[in-house]
Amino acid sequence: MAALAGSLLLAGGLFYLYKTIDIPDPNKDFRTQTSFVYYAGGKTQLGQYATQNRDSIPLKEIPQKMQDAVVAAENQSFWTDKGIDPKGILRAAFSNARGNSKQGASTITQQYVKILYLTQERSYKRKVKEAILSLKIQQQLSKSEILEGYLNTIYFGRGAYGVQAAARAYFDKDAKDLSLKECAVLASVLNNPTLFDPANGKDAKANLKERYAYVLGGMAHMGNISADQADRAERHLPDFPEIEAQSQYGGQKGFMLAMVRDELHSLGYTDEQIEGGGLRVTTTFTPKAMEAAKQGVMEARPDGFSDKQLHVAVASVEPGTGALRGFYGGQDYLQSQINWAETGGAPGSSFKPFALAAALKAGFSLKDTFEGNSPYYYNGQDTGDRVRNEGTGPDGLGNDYGSAVNLITATEESINTAYADLTVSIPDGPDKILETANDLGIPKWDKKASGYNHLDNSPGLEPVTGIALGSATVAPINMANAYATIANGGQRADVHVIDKVVNKSGETEWSYKQSTKDVLSEDIAADTSYALQQVVQHGTGTAALGLGRPAAGKTGTATNGDDDVSSAWFVGYTPQLSTAVMYVRGKGNEQLDGWLPSYFGADYPADTWTAVMKRDMEGLAVEDFPPPANVDGTAPATGHEPYTPPPSPTQAPPTRSPSQTPSSSPSDSSTVKPTPPGQTNTHPPSPSDPCGVLGCPSDSPSDSTSSSPTQSPSQPGKPSKSPRTMASTEPRRYSGQ
Repeated sequence: MAALAGSLLLAGGLFYLYKTIDIPDPNKDFRTQTSFVYYAGGKTQLGQYATQNRDSIPLKEIPQKMQDAVVAAENQSFWTDKGIDPKGILRAAFSNARGNSKQGASTITQQYVKILYLTQERSYKRKVKEAILSLKIQQQLSKSEILEGYLNTIYFGRGAYGVQAAARAYFDKDAKDLSLKECAVLASVLNNPTLFDPANGKDAKANLKERYAYVLGGMAHMGNISADQADRAERHLPDFPEIEAQSQYGGQKGFMLAMVRDELHSLGYTDEQIEGGGLRVTTTFTPKAMEAAKQGVMEARPDGFSDKQLHVAVASVEPGTGALRGFYGGQDYLQSQINWAETGGAPGSSFKPFALAAALKAGFSLKDTFEGNSPYYYNGQDTGDRVRNEGTGPDGLGNDYGSAVNLITATEESINTAYADLTVSIPDGPDKILETANDLGIPKWDKKASGYNHLDNSPGLEPVTGIALGSATVAPINMANAYATIANGGQRADVHVIDKVVNKSGETEWSYKQSTKDVLSEDIAADTSYALQQVVQHGTGTAALGLGRPAAGKTGTATNGDDDVSSAWFVGYTPQLSTAVMYVRGKGNEQLDGWLPSYFGADYPADTWTAVMKRDMEGLAVEDFPPPANVDGTAPATGHEPYTPPPSPTQAPPTRSPSQTPSSSPSDSSTVKPTPPGQTNTHPPSPSDPCGVLGCPSDSPSDSTSSSPTQSPSQPGKPSKSPRTMASTEPRRYSGQ
């Protein structure tokens, strides 16, 4: 009796729901809500994603091949089934109730119902409503009416709801003019626009080809087209015309919105939710930092070089939070969608601080000395693979700095041979340097990844002997975050651009959980930071003195396979902000020397960094760095003890040079550095230069470069090849650097 009573109650409930739930009018009740994006704090609007782009058309204006393609792709029994799949509904309901991955409806009728309700609720209630509406629609509407409503409301990606908007968004034509191939593409894409839209990269295009073949095969199986037609259409996808981007994406705003979309994808949001789910997304960007990046680039970059050829990237990350506060991705987003702050290039010598930190972890100190003469042979003999310093030197093989230069001088002068010696002196040195770089915030090399976005990938980054010289491709955003870890005392925060996501009901669905990971001891971070401060005070980075407050940083240049300089960098920080600046040309791996007036990281990149950071630091308190800890562990290799020059009682005490450190800090005991003949200053000093407008008595080159060919963004994942001779390319700007 109890079972009978329960059955009657269930039947009565279903009957009541059947009578009281009305069928929505697809043109009256179908609504999407625009998602808005805000600057940090959630008060100022940054932009919005596409408003609903929909234009309903009657079924007679939708080509028969489009109708056939969708049925073949989504529900081949559509014309004969009852509109619901009871087993599928129960399976999805139980799966969703258990919190498993969301499962959708299987028939076109059920999908149509779900679209009309526009809810992501995972509950039995929604599933029951879905089933009842599917039955009711099946009873009250013809199959043609259901298909017409479905094709006018389904989301195709690119902000397009319905087939007419999709035809415009993908092929710049009306739906009635679509070809067989184009119909098959749209029928493929609607299944998962993020996965199958070819505009989303090589992987998406490969996914589309597979789905496209499935749709054509289904049409042939159903007799809509012949097998021969399917085979011929399957050979090639149709052409995709360039569709003009909406003006709301102009300037840097398009890059910002694209980065936010990418991070939303990583959080599990679909394009449909992003485009029309009424989300309110608060980002980490601040108007001040974004404007500082843009205006700093405009102020410092050389005149007369096209945005299409000279690419300047800037990224500013907040130490301790990992928040990307500002960036500059390159030319107007409407002209190019490559964000060079994400794409990056070879950082050259700006990668050396990671080797320095690895050496301190291994037991070396800032006072320990390494080979400064050029060239340096890895096998200890005058044969085989070698690395040389910048400049010609007396034998044409690079400048000599002495056989025992300490790590402060090696970093100030960016001495390649010293860092090569350092790398092989650390037990498992290349692996330890790679591990340290990864810990600080540089992603590993994902050899399966492709595309221009390298936020989660560093192509070419592997444990080779030349790793410290920075030949891999690294995004400026990640370089800024890794330096921010040093600035934050060795505590790493993950770089991110989203702070909070609120749904259309005003509920916070996701918020960033602030946390840091201890990846470097505070003492080692302090000593690494001290060495980088000396780069600014006395070394290759003195242009940053123009900031007028304590700063630390490192210059860098890198060469390509033809031994041409292909990138120039300056990465540095104050206690409050870390900023990376990169200059590259063309596709990212083309010659800068002989093209730019100056290709050294000490010049345009360092000037750009200073111009950006002046604006960022305006109004902020001046903060000091912690003093050096002078860590001195047990060195893992002999022959690197601090150099003590022999006493010279008959001579007057030497005058301290600008490159020597105070007595309270690790001493500089390197040999006298030669000044190469014919070296000139190719970039006029600014009024803030320590040497003044008349320049310095002498200039000498010192900054180093990657010795391996730089990765081109057009060839992600291609391993770097180490040449037998490694050269540096960056001279110093001022005496004593």
